[in-house]
Amino acid sequence: MTTHLNTPPVHSGICAKRTNLVELRVLVAALVAATLGLHSGLSQAAESAGPPAMAPMAAPPAGAYKLDKSHASLVLRASHMGFSTYTTRFSRFDADLTLDPRNLSASKVVTTIDASSFEMDAAPQMCLDIMKGPQMLDTAKFPQIVFKSEQIRMTGAKSMKISGTLTLHGVTRPTVLVATYNGGYAGMPNMDPQARVGFSARGSFKRSDFGIAYGVPAPGTTLGVGDLIDGRDHQLKS
Repeated sequence: MTTHLNTPPVHSGICAKRTNLVELRVLVAALVAATLGLHSGLSQAAESAGPPAMAPMAAPPAGAYKLDKSHASLVLRASHMGFSTYTTRFSRFDADLTLDPRNLSASKVVTTIDASSFEMDAAPQMCLDIMKGPQMLDTAKFPQIVFKSEQIRMTGAKSMKISGTLTLHGVTRPTVLVATYNGGYAGMPNMDPQARVGFSARGSFKRSDFGIAYGVPAPGTTLGVGDLIDGRDHQLKS
């Protein structure tokens, strides 16, 4: 997740025309993969043969960070009848991160997703109605999906496991995300005054544990929508 520092400082459904089976893969990732494209312009001197040297950037400070929504994505993937894996997304979500880059295990994050922002490319309206209706997400009754971190255990210099709770479909259960801190900066001279950081994360769970059992295949078959939801990396760019 690329975020900026508050100052002062601190499938989804694939719905075939001849079936009502709809699949769901809901990943509530608190953190997302960050990539930062830095493109330097030419030197003011026309005769310069290359771009000017970029000044060293300071490390990001500790403090409260907000999600940069214009560069965030939250993607979902699900298996449909064992035949295909469909990718979809939520388009409206937010995250609040309390971060100390020198002590990542003390960080905290809360991610809130607007369940009604579930989207599928080129899907029939019937599919979206099922996904957002009582059989699946039931967004009228449960408008938000929330992940709250409770503990972070470092597994490497920048890798970690984030234990927390996921509230989905009115049910709250423990969830673990595998995450990576991708770095950040305190600001970029003459280009970006904001402090920014980036993360990636993924996780998995059984949707039936959250009361969403519609279309789960019978034992020994794949005819339906798989129960195990395997989350993939999300991407965010500043």
